[in-house]
Amino acid sequence: MKLGFITNCFAWAGLNDLSAIAAWAAGNGFSDLEIGPSIPLDRALFDKVAAETGIRPSTFIYCRNLLSPTEGEGHLKALRDRISFAAEIGAKQVVCTTGISDRIVLDGNALKYDPESCLDEVVGVMKPLLGFAEGKGIRLAFELCPMMFNTAISPYMLEKLFAALDSPMVGLAFDPSHLVWEMIDPYPMVEQFASKIFHVHGKDCEIIWEKLKKFGILHTVRRFDHPIDNGEGIKEYDNTWYRYRLPGFGDLDWGRLVSDLQVAGYDGTISIEHEDPVWCGSIEKIQKGLLKSRDQLAQYL
Repeated sequence: MKLGFITNCFAWAGLNDLSAIAAWAAGNGFSDLEIGPSIPLDRALFDKVAAETGIRPSTFIYCRNLLSPTEGEGHLKALRDRISFAAEIGAKQVVCTTGISDRIVLDGNALKYDPESCLDEVVGVMKPLLGFAEGKGIRLAFELCPMMFNTAISPYMLEKLFAALDSPMVGLAFDPSHLVWEMIDPYPMVEQFASKIFHVHGKDCEIIWEKLKKFGILHTVRRFDHPIDNGEGIKEYDNTWYRYRLPGFGDLDWGRLVSDLQVAGYDGTISIEHEDPVWCGSIEKIQKGLLKSRDQLAQYL
C-alpha cells in the first residue's frame, strides 16, 4: 500500500500550488496525492510535478450534488472533465458522491430521511456517467460521506447501488470515519466489499460521549453562537457530539483496519483526509498533523 493525502487540507489554508504540495509530500514520505477540486487541471503542471517528485496522482475527488436542478449539469460537466483528465495523466479513479433529490427528505420532515427514495434518479444519472468513465478506463469510487449530497452511506445502500449499476468499474472509496458516527461497524465492510474497495480515506472519528449524552444523535444542524474556526474551513461547535480526527486520534483501530485491508487484497493508497480541527490553524499545523498520521499508519504497512 501507498500513503498519500487529499490536497483539500492545504487548499483550505490557501495553498493550491500543486508543485509546492507535491514537493513537501515527496520530501516527507508520501508517494501519492488525491487531487481536490481547487487544483487546476493542467497537464503540463502534472507532468512537471511527476518529473520533479515522482508523484503522479492516482485519484481525483469531486463530491457535489449531481441531481441539483440548478447546478447538477455544471457538476456533471466538472466531474466528466476530471474523469477525462484522470485518464489523460494515467490516474486510476475519481471519487464522487451520488447526488440526492428533494425526495430524500419525506414530507418535508428532516427526521424522515430515506436515501433509497431517489435510487432510480441516482441510477439514471450515474449510468451514463459510469459509461463515460468506463470508456476512459477510469473507475468511479463512491465516497461514504452523508453530508456531501450522497446516498452511498451504508452497506444497505451500497448493495442497492452496486446491483443497479452492475459494473466492475464502480466501487467504493472506503472512509470508515463516517461509519463511526453513523453507528455502523466498519470492520465487516472490508470483507463484504473487498472487491469494491478502490480507494481508502485515512480519516478517523471521535465520539464525544459527554456531548452525546447531552444533545443526542439528532443534534446535527450546525447553527451555533460560538463556533471555533480553525482557519481552514473546519469548525468545532459547542454541541457537536462527534468530530473527525486524523488516524491515531479517534476511535478506530487502524492496525485492525489495515490488516483487514491486506487480507482483502487491497494494494492501493491510504489517502489521509485531514479534517481534524485540532491540527488546523496554519500550514505548519496541517503538516504536523499529516506527519503524525503518516507515522501512525506506516507502522502497519
